[in-house]
Amino acid sequence: MFRELAPRFGVVPTLTKAAVSEATIDLAVGNRCISVGHKAHVTRATLLALSRAGVKYLSTRSVGCDHIDVRFANSVGISVGNVTYSPDSVADYTLMLMLMAVRHAKATIRRVDAHDYRLSERRGKELRDLTVGVVGTGRIGTAVIDRLRGFGCRVLAYDNRPKASVGHTPTAPVGHTPTAAVGHAPTASVEYVPIDALFRHSDVVTLHIPLTAETRHLVDRRRIEQMTHGAFIVNTGRGPLIDTEALLPALESGRLGGAALDVLDGEEGIFYTDCRNKPIENRSLLRLHELPNVVISPHVAYYTDHALSDTVRNSLINCLDFESGKTWTATG
Repeated sequence: MFRELAPRFGVVPTLTKAAVSEATIDLAVGNRCISVGHKAHVTRATLLALSRAGVKYLSTRSVGCDHIDVRFANSVGISVGNVTYSPDSVADYTLMLMLMAVRHAKATIRRVDAHDYRLSERRGKELRDLTVGVVGTGRIGTAVIDRLRGFGCRVLAYDNRPKASVGHTPTAPVGHTPTAAVGHAPTASVEYVPIDALFRHSDVVTLHIPLTAETRHLVDRRRIEQMTHGAFIVNTGRGPLIDTEALLPALESGRLGGAALDVLDGEEGIFYTDCRNKPIENRSLLRLHELPNVVISPHVAYYTDHALSDTVRNSLINCLDFESGKTWTATG
């Protein structure tokens, strides 16, 4: 995509498969701007070496900057910018994972693969009968809410800065389950509530907030214990938002009904690699794989033609805007 799109912007990029590191600094010499992916953990030592090599701007092809020490980068003269891309990619995928979780898709597929075509004792749930809690209502969280409206479920939301564009509608008291005549799906409403109330009253919780020092392990043992018995959790944000060691016993005991995880704490070095013929050291991942009520995918919610095109285009634009002096940069 860089080869295809860069000429349209008058840019001749230097492309390399090697990850940015102290060992690959020579590849950056002569370039004021570099673009890195969200899997490139950029250490302080690497940032210092990039600064000495003349790099002044780092564009990360991601919304989040948790893989870069932005404040340190600024201190050594490097500005950092992120990109936006189609929120529909992650929002669509989130709804798919949500439906897979509440319909026990993994267990069904496992049985069918073993040629067992009997009905399960566990019946699925319909979203219109559930309350869905959306944590974070930025571009992706809002797109998820837009999709949930079509299912007629109750929607609770939490955000430090509630978005008026989400369309807040007065609703029944928290904890009330909407009912409707047979065949009628009630119109979805959105109610902003404190985060603890969201966890207590949601049948499904989906995470769409940035990973920061404050949000790391946001879903810990205490919050999991607050959740409704049999509830589901979906994570297409960042893996460390959930304390996996607290999540596992709740899933194994049936305290939680299931989880659908596109991201995982400790996924680095595993996701995006072929592990078929090598051992996996992440024991939590192996335990999650064994559970019939857990769906795992390797950080692919964003991975669509449209979103990747947006990402590359906006990374190029970021670099050009920086050179022209009109770019917005992160400040840590």
